[in-house]
Amino acid sequence: MTAPPKSPIRFRPHHFICALGYRGKGYSRAFTENMDALVVRRLRAAGGEAEVIEVVGLADDICAPCPRRRGRLCEVQPAIARLDDAHARALRLQVGDRLTWGEALERIRANVPPGGLKALCAGCQWLELGLCEAALRALHEQAGA
Repeated sequence: MTAPPKSPIRFRPHHFICALGYRGKGYSRAFTENMDALVVRRLRAAGGEAEVIEVVGLADDICAPCPRRRGRLCEVQPAIARLDDAHARALRLQVGDRLTWGEALERIRANVPPGGLKALCAGCQWLELGLCEAALRALHEQAGA
């Protein structure tokens, strides 16, 4: 007997880069545990192809335990909307799109060059840690190997 298919993971556009760069840090313990479950145990463990991500326009599965979440919005919604708009344009995403993590990685590689996050993620508090940029560089290096 086969298991029923899993529901897609729901991501707002800027969370594709967040998932790429995630390295065990978050806003709270519950947030970090949720990221571990979604990103580490589902996306990365699946090797990219088994998990489907659906693009959404408001709070998503990553936002669920975030202390900044306010219903379907964020306490800094204007800044988050700017990030989502920029990432949707850069990655050619629209609400309702469905893609695998492997397809998402290919979109990131094809559309976001190393060093490109400074402009794309301007205003993100996590940018200064350099985790996402390091992950982006590694993604590009893997393609060249």
